Order: sequence, then structure tokens, then C-alpha cells
Amino acid sequence: MTPQGIYGWLGQLPDTQAALSAMAREYVPESKASGPGWALAARHPLQNCAIHQDAEGVAAIYGRPRTPAGAADAARWLLAGFRAKGADILKDIGGTFSVAILEPARRRALLAIDRMGVERLCVGPTDDGIAFGADLQSVARHPKLKAEIDPQALYDYFYFRTVPAPRTVYRGLEKLLPGQYLLWENGRMRRDFYWALDYAGERGRDFASYRTEFRALLDQAVERALGNDDAGAFLSGGTDSSTVVGIMSQRRARAVDTFSIGFAAEGFDEMHYARIAAARFHSQPHEYYLQPRDIVEALPLLAQDYDEPFANESAVPSLFCARLGKSAGHDVMLAGDGGDEIFGGNARYAKQKIFQAYGCLPGWLRTALIEPATRLPGVSHRFPLRKLKSYVEQARTPLPDRMESYNFLHKSGAAQIFTPEFLAQLDESAPLAALREVYQRTRSDHAVNRMMHLDLKFTLADNDLRKVGAMTEIAGVAVRYPLLDDDLVAFSGRLPPQYKVKGLKLRWFFKKALDDLLPREIIHKTKHGFGLPFGLWALQHPPLHDMVVESLSALGERGWIKPAYLSELRRQHAEVHPTYYGSVVWTLVMLEQWLAAHL
Repeated sequence: MTPQGIYGWLGQLPDTQAALSAMAREYVPESKASGPGWALAARHPLQNCAIHQDAEGVAAIYGRPRTPAGAADAARWLLAGFRAKGADILKDIGGTFSVAILEPARRRALLAIDRMGVERLCVGPTDDGIAFGADLQSVARHPKLKAEIDPQALYDYFYFRTVPAPRTVYRGLEKLLPGQYLLWENGRMRRDFYWALDYAGERGRDFASYRTEFRALLDQAVERALGNDDAGAFLSGGTDSSTVVGIMSQRRARAVDTFSIGFAAEGFDEMHYARIAAARFHSQPHEYYLQPRDIVEALPLLAQDYDEPFANESAVPSLFCARLGKSAGHDVMLAGDGGDEIFGGNARYAKQKIFQAYGCLPGWLRTALIEPATRLPGVSHRFPLRKLKSYVEQARTPLPDRMESYNFLHKSGAAQIFTPEFLAQLDESAPLAALREVYQRTRSDHAVNRMMHLDLKFTLADNDLRKVGAMTEIAGVAVRYPLLDDDLVAFSGRLPPQYKVKGLKLRWFFKKALDDLLPREIIHKTKHGFGLPFGLWALQHPPLHDMVVESLSALGERGWIKPAYLSELRRQHAEVHPTYYGSVVWTLVMLEQWLAAHL
């Protein structure tokens, strides 16, 4: 994959052009500027980029930003604004973007990305400055940096199936967080947030007024995402993608091209719902049914093109769906990602309310009756006391830790999986500490808002946006996310929590406000996602099975994972639960494929 986005450095180098070439991975930058002790460049075939240089510094702004100056003069405006307002100038930028400002004489640099983390920037300190870039591999190629695998990042990868920001897979290199900036000045780095979602609710408003505002903002968001482009749309048949297609259809004279992926495996295929939405909105549907051979083709491609290990299985259908759009002549596609994380659509939000209810029971009832019952000798392990015991144990675990109780690292135990030598290099508490930090800095005390804020970072920015963004980039398509429009996101913060999850009803407001647009079958369908039947196909398709065996064998030789665990995992995958354990197998296979491609 050709690396997209901005990259460069502040600091002395003997050969500027050689360093630029290395960071560009031999691809010629489409915009660049350089001088003694600095360089700033960009590749931007799928997005916009503006670079402005004057006697004292240079600024670049990449993506689809909205600024008071407009696209043509955005970089000039940014540079002048930084000198007048410092990092506060970032509050005046909307849309999706990454920015870099260098002032070599003052030995100062400012780096930042957009509020939702659609764009990325990775950074690494050098002996006399800083290197940065949208692509981690580009930053790692800076002559003054060394790409050393960080064992803690590998543990984070096993835990989250990605390496969440700010950590990267390389020791000493970091990623910026959504809504965050980094100011480097004379060897010192300061990080802070220029934006955070405000969950302050509003009083005195009824459903009708919220609905009117929401529908206007939704129309505006889709129109902004479309711009003047002839865009296609991902259509899974879920609430979000169907909503985007529905609004697109209202705002375009001709039929919208929609693109859907199916699976010839029971329990995975949702093409039925995509067809319901296509029929409702009179779109022009394009369909592709994924085959096991497609995974064999895609696996090495994913490993090569992701700049870090990444194990979201639905990257494969995302890639083939984006290719489908490109083959139909589209350079831009709209995606529905983000709705669950701002309007309350993830199933755990309702599930955790059930556990939260335990704390509302009278203390005497919990301590004198319920909890002693879970410890009765000889019967506490039998149904239904076994279920009650599990419920009480989880209910007594505080959020956000409780949501990780089913994480396979907790269930299996790190000591059963990893070698003592690998574990000795780790802080096993780091993943939960990272979750707690994001959960606790939410601008709300309500558990639903806090869980959504957590998911904005870990589920959306660290995972889903990386998945879709990288796969569309491979396909040569620019992707846009209407549901992550700044004004729509801000509106979601003002919605009362009970409008997001009402009782145990997920996305109550969103669905009720759109009940005249969406088909009833889609409004009431069970949330499914964009799953991949990898676990089943890895047992049934010989080439894929062979790839799995070879990858696990090679990973076992690296000294991180116990061979006995890998053998037991293969048995559980084949005999116990192909889908659940297949997901763990995929995580390990993707790691080995990535290591083989990048080391």
C-alpha cells in the first residue's frame, strides 16, 4: 500500500532527500517542502492537502478539514492562527484532518489529528527533534529512529486485537489520540486535548424537538460527506449503513450504488437485510459472496499493508466491498460507522445495566441473603446458583473492568499462554489501566455515556476506523463517515442517556426518530456486525488450513507463546467451538503474518 498522509521531521540530518525517500517508502511525495533541519511532505491521491511556507515556518493540513479560510488557504490560515492563538487554533477546525506546523528557528512543532481519529499521526522523538507521519512504517524509517518490537505492545495486541493509541508496536514511537495535539518545543513534548465530547444533557426538551434537530443535522452530515462527488455506499443491512443510504437516496436524483458482502455460511450472512434496504431506497445493489480462497488471497495483503498488527476479521469483507465499489467506478464511498458509539447501539450497554441494577438492591439483601447463597457448600456450583454466583461476581466488579471479564486473556490466563520470559517484560495491568483512564475522563458520570466514550476510542478510533480506512485505501477509494460529522456527534452528547439506552432498548431515540425512513425489519433486527466465518473455513478449506498451521508453527518458534497452548488452541478450534477459538487463531495468524512481512 502506498502510504498516504503527511510526514516529516524537525531536526538535523545530513541528507534530506534520502530521508524523505526512505520515509516515503520509495513513493514520490505529491507535495513537499524542506530546509535546513526540517522537512514536510505528503502523499494525497485520495484526500486534499495544503502546504504553506513562509520565512519563519511551514504548515500542512491534510484530509477534509473545515476551516474559516476554506480549502485553498487552509494552511496559510493555520500557520497565522498558530502564531496568534497557539494550539487553540485547532478548536476552529472541523471535519477530518491531520496537521503539522514546524517553526525551525524557534525549535517548535505542533501535530494534531481530528476529533474522532479518522486521520492518524505517529510520532517519535529523535536526539534533536521529532519525526512524524500518518504511517508508522514511514516514521520508523527515519534515519535517527530504530524500529524495535515492544513486548508490551504485543500483549496489548493480544488483549485488544489491535495496538491501541498511544502505544505503537515499536518501542518509543507513539500515536496521537483523537482530539489530541502534541507540542514539541526545545526538546520538550506536551500533549493535551483541544476537544472532548461534552455529554452535558439539556433540560426542558421533548422528543419532538430533539427529533427535528436530529433529522436536520443528519441531512446536513450526509450532504457534507457527499460534497460534489458521485459516491457509492457500504450497505450491510444494519441500522447505520441503511440510514446513510436512505438519506443519500433522498438527496440524489438517480439511484445510489450500494455494495454488500455475503457469506455462504449459516449464521454469518446478512445479505437478506441489505436487500431489504436496497429495495426500500431503490438503490442499485452490487453484491459479492466471499469465499475461503478470498481469505487466502487477503491475509498476506493485510499483513503487508497494515503498519501494525491488526486482527479485526471484518477487514477482509471491508476490502472486497471497497474493491466492489472501485470496480463500479467510485472513488468515494460513504460508510455508516460510528452510530453505535454515539447513539447507544452496542449490546454491552444494555447488558451492563443489568449488572448495575445489583448495586441498587438494599445492602442487607445482598450481604445477608444473596451473597451467602452463592457460597453454599455442595450446591453453589449447580444451576441456578451457579448463574447467580457468576452474576454477583460480575456485578461486584466495577466498570470498565467488568466488560473485560470475557476477554480470552482473562479466561485462559496469561501464564497459560505466554512463556515466563515474555511475561517478565510486561505490565499485565496496563490494558485495564488504559481502559480506566479513558472511562474516567468522560465528561459525564452516567455509565452509558462513559461506556460510549470508551468505545469512541477503543472500538471506533483504534479498531473500526482503522479497519475501514486501511481497506478502502488499498482499494483506491476515499471513505467518509456521515455519522461522525462534528455537529451530529455534538448533538449526541446533548441527548439524555435514557434516550440512547431506554431500559434495555438500544438506540431508542435513533430508531424512533427514523421509524418513517428505515424498514421495520431493520429497526427490529438483532445486531450482528460484519463477521467472517474464518473459524469454520480454516477447518474446511485446505489452503487456508495449511496457512494457519504454518503460521502458528512459525509463531511458536519466536519464544513468546507456549507450544502447549498452541496445540491446545488448535484442538479447541477443531473440536470445541470453531467460531470462538477461530477468532483467537485469527489473532495469532495475523500477528505471525505481520511479523513475517515487516521484520
